[in-house]
Amino acid sequence: MIAVTAATGHLGHLVVDSLVERGVAPERIVAAVRTPAKAADLAERGVVVREADYSRPETLATALAGVDVLLLVSGSEVGQRVQQHANVVEAARAAGVRHLVYTSAPQATTSALVLAPEHKATEELVAASGLPATILRNGWYTENYLGAVEQARETGVVLGSVGEGLVASASRKDYAEAAAVVLAAAEADPAFEGGVHELSGDVAWDHPYLAATVGEIVGREVVYQDVTPEVHAQILLDAGLDEGTAGFVVALDGNTRDGLLAATSGELSRLLGRPTTPLAEGLRAAVGVASAGRPGARRVGQHRLPFS
Repeated sequence: MIAVTAATGHLGHLVVDSLVERGVAPERIVAAVRTPAKAADLAERGVVVREADYSRPETLATALAGVDVLLLVSGSEVGQRVQQHANVVEAARAAGVRHLVYTSAPQATTSALVLAPEHKATEELVAASGLPATILRNGWYTENYLGAVEQARETGVVLGSVGEGLVASASRKDYAEAAAVVLAAAEADPAFEGGVHELSGDVAWDHPYLAATVGEIVGREVVYQDVTPEVHAQILLDAGLDEGTAGFVVALDGNTRDGLLAATSGELSRLLGRPTTPLAEGLRAAVGVASAGRPGARRVGQHRLPFS
């Protein structure tokens, strides 16, 4: 059986969808979720739904019973994730899971990316567990720019402090399909070796291009306004963000400015067997999902923070 944690979340749900589309029988898929009632649509499709709360180890043993391959989708509670992930890894080891797949961050063990430390610690936990594993170092999600679309629709401006930094984003669906490819292969082949995959979009774009793309979507002229990190932080504070969150957003822009999200390894498209989704197509799809009442990420002021 294949288990997908956080299967009611944006990435996890898409992974389950992709597994079914690839021909995996729904009854061979376990949706391991914090709140089973929220997975009613999956249960109606024949997917096995089990409670699995990263912070409640007692739920994890039952959730992973009989599971051969596990996708551990990284948690969204920054600051708590290492212990939460440790609980899942230990439960997987105890349950006899034979292959673990983890969604990490770009160059997690060596990068200065503000999000990297918890992923680095988790990768070390996975290695120490002795479980055969695949690490999917997911790059930036196009959906992270939904906030920029909303901001530009109102103001005609995309604002940031990224300088000339490039971003090789891909759609969440791209990353989900890649995870499904790996999960299905690992279930089919007990000797599947996995390894570490640096995943990103095929094209690295800059923020003036983002602004132009957003302009096409919202139907007005949109420009990118670059400011200093200090000015950026003050704008965020004036907009009502707390100091910690404002600092986090500015740090992410600094990481972009430093080129930490610009790598185009080609590994994602190779796993998919097709090109990654272009920025415009991915953003338009994300806007459609959000308009239907299913937000694409956690919103903080005019920013949406990634689940990475």
